[in-house]
Amino acid sequence: MTKRIIYGPILSRRLGRSLGIDIIKTPDTKKNCNFDCVYCQLGHVPKKITGNTDVKGLVASEEVIESLRSYHKNIEDLDYVTFSGTCEPTLNPALGEMIRGIKEINPHPICVITNSSLVDKETVRENLSETDLVVATLVSGYEETFRAINRPAKGIELENIINGLKEIRKMDKRPILGIEVMLVNANMDFPVNHTEKEIDRLKEVLLEIDPDEIEILTVSRPPAEDYIVPVPENRLKQIAMEFENVFGKERVKLVLKGVKKSRSKMKHGNIEEEVYDLIMRRPCTFKQISASLGINDKELKPIIDRMLSSQSIKENAVEEKKYYKIN
Repeated sequence: MTKRIIYGPILSRRLGRSLGIDIIKTPDTKKNCNFDCVYCQLGHVPKKITGNTDVKGLVASEEVIESLRSYHKNIEDLDYVTFSGTCEPTLNPALGEMIRGIKEINPHPICVITNSSLVDKETVRENLSETDLVVATLVSGYEETFRAINRPAKGIELENIINGLKEIRKMDKRPILGIEVMLVNANMDFPVNHTEKEIDRLKEVLLEIDPDEIEILTVSRPPAEDYIVPVPENRLKQIAMEFENVFGKERVKLVLKGVKKSRSKMKHGNIEEEVYDLIMRRPCTFKQISASLGINDKELKPIIDRMLSSQSIKENAVEEKKYYKIN
């Protein structure tokens, strides 16, 4: 299957029922990211890009807006329209124009999920000012740990990211700013970010940024590196309590694995294409596909079997769970 603009329902533990939009279109998603995160659910990035001039498959705002006119009507009870997907959305310079256009035809709030890599650039912050919510990733307050976990492209530095996030918070016209703290553990010698030293530094940096929300979570899908494993739940709860003591309970959200959401209500066109698009955005279990797309098990099983047989997707077993991902 050739990748197109992806529109599809996401049942998010953070955002509820969300319509995901991917605004960088290419058959090979691994060539369009400026990070190579050890925890990435889409796998290893062999060649990181350094800016939007290197991006292949940028989608024009007109294409997004016109396509969305009909598609968003297929899903009921949306909580957000979300820019996320297989590539970093801020790499598309037309992001702000897209958000403005979508707001004219769509009543739901808009969220941008970003790896934070480009927030030091004024043009990127101007684009983000058009949205309702920004969820920005920050894994550490230490440059060495940041580089080990996110493995950024040349020229991206943690200090610039922190300063950029602080500037978002200061803007007169600004979105709600949420910081996603992705915590990782490892089964080998690796600079993990859930130690007391790391958490203390993260609290210092977050006090400087002063976000509206802080989300604490860990790996829940197959990561790019098999030595990366989830942080134990009891440790996550302990860290969340430390953050609550500093920032207040109303600003801290602990995102635990296995939180269930109600099924999305969706009118289907080509179901196999919708399944493929969902798996392209993120590896999913059978139950996650069923819940996200509102497809019953009896209808979904032959679709999965057919896609496995054609080798368009493959299985990946993690912690006794079977995930499906793009082959």
